[in-house]
Amino acid sequence: MEKHFTATSYILKEDKTLLIYHKKLQKWLPPGGHVEENETPVEAAKREALEETGLEIEIIKDEHLWIISPNASSFERPYLCLIENIPPYGNKPAHQHVDLIYIATPSGGKELPDLLASGELKWFTEEDLLSLKPEEEIFSDTLETLTHLFSTVKV
Repeated sequence: MEKHFTATSYILKEDKTLLIYHKKLQKWLPPGGHVEENETPVEAAKREALEETGLEIEIIKDEHLWIISPNASSFERPYLCLIENIPPYGNKPAHQHVDLIYIATPSGGKELPDLLASGELKWFTEEDLLSLKPEEEIFSDTLETLTHLFSTVKV
């Protein structure tokens, strides 16, 4: 099966996370998308967050060792990695996303006001998330990830 590398960012601010309403899937998702040619997953996560929300982000680092040397340098590692099964759509066959998932905080930019006004971009508390119907309004893996993050990550 064909596989595509993707990068996703769960953007956390205080006790909230920013999600986007995906019209095609009709579900709330964190910002993310395909890793482009000659782009690192971290660069893709930051680019997608900026394109989809208007926010510049800083990836939360959770490294055991950080190396900067002439022949090798560290970059932020994902918080979570998932293989996601993507069903066929239009003329595109079923495929998989190898999703590298990062945790981030806003560091600049400005939320896209048109998306906020339309309700397609929204900050959710944990209580807000628990009111969503799993698999109808939010994927269960997204909800499980956010529940875990709210209980373990403090920003």
